Amino acid sequence: MSSLPRRAKVQVQGVVSKDEFSSFSELSSASEEDDKEDSSWEPQKKVSRSRKQLTPKESKPKRMPWVKKNTPQISDGSEVVVKEELNSSVAIADTALEDRKNKLDTVETSKTAKTKRKCLAQPHSAQRTKKLKVDKETSKATNLEGESKSSETPSTSTIRGGTCKKEENDDDFTFGQSPLKKMKTETCPQGQPVKFPANANNTKEEVDMNWDIVQVLSERTNVEPWVCANAIRLFNDDNTIPFIIRYRKELINNLDADSLREVQQTLEELRAIVKKVRNTIQKIKKEGKMSECLLKALLNCKTFEELEHVSAPYKTGSKGTKAQRARQLGLEGAARTLLEKPGELNLLSYIRPDVKGLSTLQDIETGVQHILADMIAKDKDTLDFIRNLCQNRHVSIQSSLAKVSSKKVNEKDVDKFLLYQHFSCNIRTIHHHQILAINRGENLKILTVKVDISDGVKNEFCRWCIQNRWRPRSFARPELMKILHNSLDDSFKRLIYPLLCREFRAKLTSDAEKESVMMFGRNLRQLLLTSPVPGRTLMGVDPGYKHGCKLAIISPTSQILHTDVVYLHCGQGFREAEKIKRLLLNFNCSTVVIGNGTACRETEAYFADLIMKNYFAPLDVVYCIVSEAGASIYSVSPEANKEMPGLDPNLRSAVSIARRVQDPLAELVKIEPKHIGVGMYQHDVSQTLLKATLDSVVEECVSFVGVDINICSEVLLRHIAGLNANRAKNIIEWREKNGPFINREQLKKVKGLGPKSFQQCAGFIRINQDYIRTFCSQQTESPGQIQGVAVTSLADVEVTNEKQGKKKSKTAVNVLLKPNPLDQTCIHPESYDIAMRFLSSIGGTLCEIGKPEMQQKINSFLEKEGIEKTAERLQTTVHTLQVIIDGLSQPESFDFRTDFDKPDFKRSIVCLEDLQVGTVLTGRVENATLFGIFVDIGVGKAGLIPIRNVTEAKLSKTKKRRSLGLGPGEKVEVQVLNIDISRSRITLDLIRVL
Repeated sequence: MSSLPRRAKVQVQGVVSKDEFSSFSELSSASEEDDKEDSSWEPQKKVSRSRKQLTPKESKPKRMPWVKKNTPQISDGSEVVVKEELNSSVAIADTALEDRKNKLDTVETSKTAKTKRKCLAQPHSAQRTKKLKVDKETSKATNLEGESKSSETPSTSTIRGGTCKKEENDDDFTFGQSPLKKMKTETCPQGQPVKFPANANNTKEEVDMNWDIVQVLSERTNVEPWVCANAIRLFNDDNTIPFIIRYRKELINNLDADSLREVQQTLEELRAIVKKVRNTIQKIKKEGKMSECLLKALLNCKTFEELEHVSAPYKTGSKGTKAQRARQLGLEGAARTLLEKPGELNLLSYIRPDVKGLSTLQDIETGVQHILADMIAKDKDTLDFIRNLCQNRHVSIQSSLAKVSSKKVNEKDVDKFLLYQHFSCNIRTIHHHQILAINRGENLKILTVKVDISDGVKNEFCRWCIQNRWRPRSFARPELMKILHNSLDDSFKRLIYPLLCREFRAKLTSDAEKESVMMFGRNLRQLLLTSPVPGRTLMGVDPGYKHGCKLAIISPTSQILHTDVVYLHCGQGFREAEKIKRLLLNFNCSTVVIGNGTACRETEAYFADLIMKNYFAPLDVVYCIVSEAGASIYSVSPEANKEMPGLDPNLRSAVSIARRVQDPLAELVKIEPKHIGVGMYQHDVSQTLLKATLDSVVEECVSFVGVDINICSEVLLRHIAGLNANRAKNIIEWREKNGPFINREQLKKVKGLGPKSFQQCAGFIRINQDYIRTFCSQQTESPGQIQGVAVTSLADVEVTNEKQGKKKSKTAVNVLLKPNPLDQTCIHPESYDIAMRFLSSIGGTLCEIGKPEMQQKINSFLEKEGIEKTAERLQTTVHTLQVIIDGLSQPESFDFRTDFDKPDFKRSIVCLEDLQVGTVLTGRVENATLFGIFVDIGVGKAGLIPIRNVTEAKLSKTKKRRSLGLGPGEKVEVQVLNIDISRSRITLDLIRVL
């Protein structure tokens, strides 16, 4: 124990002198050794491949302990892993870098020797498999080595010594030169981003396409190329969206989560296209049908529709196109001669009376026409011209009632598409929800849909082709020009027009689906971040008629106190009122939560009547209505059975309804997002895209709110960035076996949680210091247990008495850990050293975190120095420093959801018949769609605010908002415009957002 102060002191001093960008590099490049699921990546293989010239004789085993002592290690005692490539993303002024590089080379030499010995002991087949993996990793590393010495930008953060495995980063993040297009420099104060260069091949895919993935990604997402390049590298390194948004803001120019998610999804789509192109090329080459022209056309494809157009004739089982059959007859030479030397073309010489297709002059002219039509339809310049022409001309999408729809489809379904039975709209102005509605009608065989391209477009296209692109190089006889004109007509009608229709419809559908999914994601975020109502005893009511209303009373800590069933709508209402009053008085419960399902309106009227009569005196009872979407599905799920064993599924629904008010996030994450019911056409969109987006939104919300690692549930924990079901289960098992986590460093002891997982999740996991102090004081009184001491300096946080051993004994390492007050904040462990230096600068201490004194010291210091100058002096970025300031100034139990609206608690009820046109009401947004906003105004039926009535001027600018538009849970003031009682429809106008 006597060596602890000296060891800690050396580590702290070493951190200050290091390159401050190192922590970002080290943590970002530790990705592949994540856990058991990530164990397929073996760094030894990569090193042994890239350092092949080194032999075991060069290693010095005697020096290894000395190297390990000065090389950062994780607390599980596993071997240090160091990648060969040094971080080349910034110009480093630290003179100690060369010494560190020499030490790393020594470690690599030893690892090479170990790897070679392992390979000799393995069977031949295993060695062969490893060789393939090594080749892949080495080729990737070779691509990344060219990305060196490109920036002078300071780091986002610096990590404390000894907290994590350190690997030099081989990813080069682009900064240092001017951008390709003008950008807002105030959003990127770190200097000008680097232009995405041609030699940055680390973002290119396996197939060398004729287009740059970064440029195409930038064009499709409207994001700067350097941001796209950085995003690709961050995603390649397995960084999660919440981690990037909070801790890597400067690398993505401060993009929001939705924009970054769009970049990720578009990137995956482009990679899917590249993969399909690669497979198509391999297949065609295998069949021996590949030509230089075809290969070029395939490598030009940027969409699935283009690829399908080019590759369709070469599919297995295809009869071949008319052009292919004409080529097989030897007419391609005639077609090319018609364009290049029409004066020398004699079609009569191609006549073969005994050959089908060559027997007459008409057959030969038809064959040449088919070949020319095929050449025109697959020419890149021609297709680019017609696409640009359509962009500037009127192209409409039209829908009409299908002729057979009335015979095979229910008449009620036909009435739903009344608006689209004679519909026409320009493709540039059509709304997304209209596209989804038309597609649904077409799938149900109710509507017939077509794309209308005017004859003027066709005429201008043919004129351009004759006069420019496909003009014969010399004089052509009239009969040959007639063949050319016929070829153009045939090409446009039979090949180009269907291609354009497919492209237009695919683009419209893709954009509409993406917008629908994004809308669902925004609504889900609004719902998940609804402000909790803690500290209340609640009665949850799942309404019903015949089977009664299910009741559940839960404590302020969400424990089930009582469950029951009452029959309010079967003539027993008065008798059941006594039971309800007795339950409310016994458990001192004054808040009733009613689900909005069957019999909700009648149940609401029942409770409102009793409240108005003051029946529950002396309790002042209020009630609220919440969505019960997904409650029934959850009540019969394995998760609910595990959480509430032995309880009737109907009663579980009542418990879930009550908990949705107490802590919406913790309860709603238990339900599959698509069942929550705040989307639009969610059953018509890509389910893969929908699930990925909604899961990402849930992860984002849970991570940004944060979880207390010592009290949170496994279900909530699995949605933290960097964690999954297995890792969450291992964390809970470790907690049950070893007691609460004392600090974040202990997470490294959990089975399957490697450096990359720790990097991604650590900033979103909280450790309540009061809980830990209570635990430590109890353990201090019990000898032989882990003892906790209040931390007074950064050195006290270090893990001591580490045992070196194999990774399999990770959870068995016995160490002495001490609490760290920074673990209760949103500050990432990689920034702890910067946080300590900042505290030293302002004269603050760790025990002042979250207190008013800390806020006063920070404000007074920043008024004098300024945040930019302070960040520069601390050798970090403004974004990272802002996260540190937020973490130090926020109270210990800070929850940013408290800034948002709580549910509406009511005592009375209004009927639909009571409404009048012009009445001004307050309501709460129930769902947001692309065509309007549904608002609950308390009359049992939601009213609709048409999207044209939602203008930017009516949205609050001062209130903190979670999205640009309205979303579920927001309180609004509306005016009734129209009431249709027969159809139960209410049209509203938005006055303002409250």
